Amino acid sequence: MSSSIKNTDSNKLKQGLLRSSITVGFMTILSRVLGLVRDVVIATYFGSKSEADAFFIAFKIPNLFRQLFGEGAFAQAFVPVLSEYRIKRSKEEVKTLVNHVAGTLGLILLGMSALCILASPLLIILFAPGFYQHANKLELAGSMLRITFPYLLLISLTAFAGSILNSCRRFAVPAFTPVLFNASLIGATIFMSPWFDQPVMALAWGVVIAGIAQLLLQLPFLWHIDMLPTPKWGWQNEGVKRILTLMLPALLSVSVAQINLLLDTVIASFLQAGSISWLYYSARLSELPLGIFGVAIATVILPSLSRNHAKEAPEAFSATLDWAIRIILLIGMPAGAALFILAEPLITTLFYHGQMTERDVMMSSMSLRSYAVGLMAFMLIKVLAPGYFAQQNMKTPVKIAITTMVVNMALNLILVWPLDHAGLALATSLSAWLNAGLLFLGLRKTTVYQPAKGWSMYGFRLMMANVVMVAALIWLCADPQQWLDWRLWSRIENLALLVVVGASIYFFTLLMLGMRIRHFRLN
Repeated sequence: MSSSIKNTDSNKLKQGLLRSSITVGFMTILSRVLGLVRDVVIATYFGSKSEADAFFIAFKIPNLFRQLFGEGAFAQAFVPVLSEYRIKRSKEEVKTLVNHVAGTLGLILLGMSALCILASPLLIILFAPGFYQHANKLELAGSMLRITFPYLLLISLTAFAGSILNSCRRFAVPAFTPVLFNASLIGATIFMSPWFDQPVMALAWGVVIAGIAQLLLQLPFLWHIDMLPTPKWGWQNEGVKRILTLMLPALLSVSVAQINLLLDTVIASFLQAGSISWLYYSARLSELPLGIFGVAIATVILPSLSRNHAKEAPEAFSATLDWAIRIILLIGMPAGAALFILAEPLITTLFYHGQMTERDVMMSSMSLRSYAVGLMAFMLIKVLAPGYFAQQNMKTPVKIAITTMVVNMALNLILVWPLDHAGLALATSLSAWLNAGLLFLGLRKTTVYQPAKGWSMYGFRLMMANVVMVAALIWLCADPQQWLDWRLWSRIENLALLVVVGASIYFFTLLMLGMRIRHFRLN
C-alpha cells in the first residue's frame, strides 16, 4: 500500500513537471523565435561592423551582471529560502521576507548601476581592452553602456518577481517576459534608428525600454497572488542574511558559462574586426535549444527540488533530477548534432542579409560548430546545478566553478592561436563538459542522485536514433556554397525541410525502438 502511494505521488510529480516544462518551453519558444527575428533584423541593419561590436559589448556587460544577480546567483539562493519559508513559516513571515528582499536588492542594484554608469569608459576597457586602440569604437561603446546599464536594475527586479511567481507554480508569465525584450529591440532598430546620428544607439534605448516593460508586466500577477512587495531595507532580516550568504559563492558557480563567454569577448576584442559579432551570432543560435529546454526545465525543477529538500524527501529529490537528466539528453543530443551539421545553412538562412557578407557566414559557422560541441554540457549544467542549490550547498559548485574557469582560460590561450575566434568557442565548450562532469560526479558520490532503472536501454535508444538522424542530415544537406547562392525563400524551404525530416526521423526511430511518452511519466 505504501509503495503504491509513493508510485502515485511520483507519477503525479513527473506529470506536473512535464506539464510545467511544456508551458515554460512553449513560452520560451515564442521568445526565442522572436529573438531570432531580432538578431536577423540587427544583422540586416548593422552586420558585423565595428558599430555592432560596440553595441554587443555595451549590452554584454549589464547582461553578464543580470546573469549573476537576476537569473543566476540571486534566483538560485532566493528560491530555496522562499520555498522553505512557504512550507515552514506563516504567510506574514513570507511577505516580510519578500518585502525586505525587494528593498535590499533594489537599493544595492541602484547604487551599483550609478557607479557603473560613472565608470562606463573604464568598464569598456576592462571587458574589451582591444577597443582602447580604436578611440571612436571605445567612445561609442561607453556612450551606449551609460544608457544600457540601468537595464541591470530593471531586469533583476523582473527576475525577482519571476522567482516569486515560479515558487508559486506560476511559470507562464516569467517565461513570456523575454518576448517584450525582443519586440522592443526589433522596434527600436526599425523605427528609432533614423533618429540618431549613430543609428546603433537606438538599440541601447531599446534595451532600457524593454527592461521597463518586462518589470511592469509582472506586477499585476504578483498583486493577484497577494505577493506584490512593499520594498523595505532589510539588511538585518534573517532570511535576507541567508540569501546573501548563499548568493555570494553562487555568484561564481552559477554563471561560469557567462563568465567564460565574457573571457571569449575580452580576447576576441584583440582579434580581427567582426570576431565579437561572429561569436555573438553563433552563441545566439546555440542558446536557442539551451533556452527553450535547458533553462525551462531548470526553472521548473528548482522549486520542486527545494520543496523536496525542505520536506526531507530524498527519493522524490533524486527522481526529479533523474527525470530532468533524461529530458536533457533526449533533446540535447540531437540538437547539438544538428547545430554542428547545419551550421552554414542556419547562419546563411537567418543572417545572410543586408550588411552580412559570405565571409561573416563562414566565420560565424566555425564558432557555431565549436559551441555545438558543448551544447549538451551547457544544458546538463542547468539541471545539475540546482541539485546543489536546492540543498543550499554552494561550496561544492564554487570549487567546481573555479576549476572550470582556470581550465577555460588555459584552453582559450591554447586554442585561440590555431583556431582564432572558433578556438575561444571550443574552449568554452570543453570547459562546460568538465563542469557538467564534476557536478554529476559530486551528486552521485554523495548519493543525492540515484539513477532510476532502465538507463542502459534508454541510452541505447538515444544513441541509435541520433546515428540515424545524423546520417540522414549529412546525406540531405546541400553544399555550403549552394546555400549562399539560393534566394532567401529557397533557403527557408530547404532548412525547414531538413529540420522537419531530421526531427521526424529521430522521433520515429525512438518510436520503433520502443520509446513511449509514458516513459517520461512512470518509474
